[in-house]
Amino acid sequence: MLKRAQDNMPESIKRKERFEIPKVRGQLQGAKTIISNIHQIADTLHRPLPHLIKFITKELATRADVKKNAAIFQAKIPASRINDKVRQYANAYVVCADCGKPDTKLLREGSFLFMRCQACGSKRALRNKI
Repeated sequence: MLKRAQDNMPESIKRKERFEIPKVRGQLQGAKTIISNIHQIADTLHRPLPHLIKFITKELATRADVKKNAAIFQAKIPASRINDKVRQYANAYVVCADCGKPDTKLLREGSFLFMRCQACGSKRALRNKI
């Protein structure tokens, strides 16, 4: 009966992921891009906001300022490009390479940065891109 019930479930329910990164919400104002939900994205990734901002600005080769609840990038950047960079950040600094789960913590030991997975216990050194 369980197998039959699983077969009758819609496909959208079967593929529900536990870890979903929110899409960037922003607007263009002149030559600037304002991202209004950057704090929500950093909270979802369980990473400090300055670490996320530093990665995105380095990848996009632009400058950014964080004011109140928004990040202001000093260039016109489409939301799709910022979403791609957030996804790259998650793959590099959040998702475990061994088990694929987002239950990780960043640890600094001396001058090295490590990512320890809380789910499987693996520990790997991260290249210090930022």
